[in-house]
Amino acid sequence: MHEEPTTMSLATVKRFLALALAIGVVSGALGGALYVRYGAAQIPVTKQQVEVQESSAAINVVKQVSPSVVSITSTSTAQSFFGGDQTVEGAGTGIIITSGGLIMTNKHVVADTGASYTVFTSTGKQYAATVVARDPINDLAFVKINASGLKPVTLGDSSNLVVGQSVIAIGNALGQFQNTATTGIISGLGRPIVADDSGDGSDSESLQDLIQTDAAINPGNSGGPLVNLEGQVIGINTAVSGSGQNIGFAIPINEVKSQVSSVESQGKIVQPYIGVEYVPITADLASQDNLPVTQGAYISSNGTNPAIVSGSPADKAGLKSGDIITKVGSSSVDDSHSLTSLVGQHKVGDTIALTILRSGKSVVINVTLADAPSN
Repeated sequence: MHEEPTTMSLATVKRFLALALAIGVVSGALGGALYVRYGAAQIPVTKQQVEVQESSAAINVVKQVSPSVVSITSTSTAQSFFGGDQTVEGAGTGIIITSGGLIMTNKHVVADTGASYTVFTSTGKQYAATVVARDPINDLAFVKINASGLKPVTLGDSSNLVVGQSVIAIGNALGQFQNTATTGIISGLGRPIVADDSGDGSDSESLQDLIQTDAAINPGNSGGPLVNLEGQVIGINTAVSGSGQNIGFAIPINEVKSQVSSVESQGKIVQPYIGVEYVPITADLASQDNLPVTQGAYISSNGTNPAIVSGSPADKAGLKSGDIITKVGSSSVDDSHSLTSLVGQHKVGDTIALTILRSGKSVVINVTLADAPSN
């Protein structure tokens, strides 16, 4: 039997359409929420996008920091091989500390007391420079120019650095290419090295707790900043390996903040010291020299300077060559905390307790810190 089709009332149709519309709205909102919560997280970020972001950060940092970086040149007279006088020139980099012209650099950049020094700003202005202070312990010095309105750098915090962190080095590469910027990462922390400009070991200097980086550092970069991606100076470029590739070193900025403060307030570097030459102990050194511990500061002559400076606090307190300093107060001397950095946390005149290993026995010796002699 054929049935007649059923006819819906107008009211029924309206209710049906209202229900369908409501379902559509709810489904759309739910779908959008699920996309935001889950779907968006699945959208891949391409390598190109990451590179653009990193490049943009580096570009901004270079623009921000470069006006605070200067080139430093030196001119002196020396006797030539044939007996006459010849002009000797050198070049390095500096970092503007105050708007009034105080500049920080490496000590070896301005080591020649008979040379004249000139500073070139990033805008090309030229100033005669005077050496204000040379650090007797670290590879650090300060020069002053007669200027105003300069842009100082922002000093960061080097205590929380991590291996793999992106960094940028800026400096007067090869003494010719001012404000050259190179990028890289922090390759290592707490590195000890023996730096030597002479090539024959006659001018060697032991440096501790350095930052290792693969950002290219070339002759002329010395004294320039190593900066993080926030534009803060976290190190001062100081040396490069002559036998490796992309192995450069920088002094952590926290190691020099007290010197910056003392030069700003007193016009000189006030640096506490005990007066010893030492080698940071590693597992290899402990095995090689049959030492009883694998970390600490092994007091030993570097061949140029004596192990104990005559008349120094260490000498007065009775420290000896061959002693191993394992603690300064309650802090252990280890890969992350060198003897120099631990002593530098105190002030001239403070008495500190040094835990010493001597002939297999542990003893505590009190040492009163003195101001390091000027260099």
